[in-house]
Amino acid sequence: MMDTCEVNGVVLGLERFGESTAPPVLCLGAPTMLSWPDALCESLSDRGRHVVRCDLRGSGASTRGNPEAPDYTLRDLAADAAALAACLSSAPAHLAGIGISGMVAQVAALDHPGAFSALTLIGSRPVAPGPVDEDLPDHDDAAMGRLFSQTMPEWTDIDAVADHAAEGARVLGNDPEEARRGAMRIWQRTRSADGKSPSSDPAAHMADQLGMVFSRLDCRPRWRERLPDIGLPTLVVHGRQDPFFPVGNGEALAREIPNSRLLVLDEAATAIPAGDIAEVAKAMASL
Repeated sequence: MMDTCEVNGVVLGLERFGESTAPPVLCLGAPTMLSWPDALCESLSDRGRHVVRCDLRGSGASTRGNPEAPDYTLRDLAADAAALAACLSSAPAHLAGIGISGMVAQVAALDHPGAFSALTLIGSRPVAPGPVDEDLPDHDDAAMGRLFSQTMPEWTDIDAVADHAAEGARVLGNDPEEARRGAMRIWQRTRSADGKSPSSDPAAHMADQLGMVFSRLDCRPRWRERLPDIGLPTLVVHGRQDPFFPVGNGEALAREIPNSRLLVLDEAATAIPAGDIAEVAKAMASL
């Protein structure tokens, strides 16, 4: 069920799965909610969870600003997550982040620990976009060279955007056809600042498809050194074939967060393959 919720002066787009009285699981988009597979949300709801996936501020059906110069920070996104969790239930929520939203989830768990009951981090890393710490593996150079040498599509052309996403998925080791379908769904949900959908603003489409606005956020101060302060049961999931945030990043998260479990998906890259959905859902529901 599609819905919206107003928190911290912005509207967040969200979708619900399962009974609203069930224990809540809040899945933060990266940047849109469709980074969370339908099948995973449905599998969690079948396991007795109220799953809510949401668009981050500035993406999808959420309040937008200028994607070239966002007027919010990483900590604003973390505060949004805590406020949204409070709107969903009087009980703390299981917070889940994937990719870049895994960074939001880490900061939210540190800054607003009372809002959450558990933490899942999928395909993420313990530092912000930009130069990586020396002990962490950076993006795979060969894959990034191929990825960023792609010609940018006409962002208001849904077919061109879908083709671009499919080619990017091939480079990253994901399913191209699944990426094509996902890109078309994201495109159809993208709203411009005036609320129209689908948007006629190429910058809005580019922001939703690539998540590049995240690299422009103020992500200070660092939070990696605070990871041992996370007191929530934590699941770290990472694809062994991930060239964007190589698996060493997930291993570092699992080492540095107490009471955490590392689940490595041997055949996965940056997306969760269909064949791994049940295992990930089971692991999340066990927290």
